[in-house]
Amino acid sequence: MSTRATIRFATREDGVTFSRIPDTHHAQFYKHSDGYPEGLGVEIAESFLHNDSVYLEFEHQDIVHGDIDYLYYIWSSPEKGLWISIFKKDWEVNDFECIFVGQPQKLLDKYKQNTNTNG
Repeated sequence: MSTRATIRFATREDGVTFSRIPDTHHAQFYKHSDGYPEGLGVEIAESFLHNDSVYLEFEHQDIVHGDIDYLYYIWSSPEKGLWISIFKKDWEVNDFECIFVGQPQKLLDKYKQNTNTNG
């Protein structure tokens, strides 16, 4: 079973909280599998911090998938830094809940698996 995700880019605006889905976004991408924070979230954070590549499908920004598990927002604005919000679909209420807000390093600290041999 795939863990699908949509990634959207939005502009940071004064007075707009990162823990709510904004009314507008500027670009949208789709990831068919591994869309959970420990997969895609880590890939996104590492792409910003280390220039690593992330494979995503570009989409028209009006497309809404009814089967996505995660919704990511990348917030940016010149001289204000970059922030990431992650929303997880609650299928019981058919709505998204914010599970993470922070900068890329904070996302790695929270979701990147420890891969050294010492555990």
